[in-house]
Amino acid sequence: MFFILAVDQFLRLSCEKFSQKKYNVSNDKCVFVFGFRTAFGGARTTGFALIYDTLNDALNVEPKYRLVRNDLAKKATGSRKSRKELKNKKKKFRGIKKAKVGGGGN
Repeated sequence: MFFILAVDQFLRLSCEKFSQKKYNVSNDKCVFVFGFRTAFGGARTTGFALIYDTLNDALNVEPKYRLVRNDLAKKATGSRKSRKELKNKKKKFRGIKKAKVGGGGN
């Protein structure tokens, strides 16, 4: 379910709880709120909310950065440069040797 929220004062948690009560959501992890913008003057804030039927639906559809925000996925560790260097280093090897480069199957 997709809808637009309009709130007087921006509080992300209260928006999640409000939509959870109003639409009878069993699992609070199935509610994703995002994209809030404050109107000129700061009187009203609008944003988007998605409610999924099951947690599995949310995991299949939602982008990874939103899953990280809702504590449903782990953020990549290490700097971006080190991850890219490791990826390119693994290209030089095949099979078991590839897994040994850089410590595991990252």
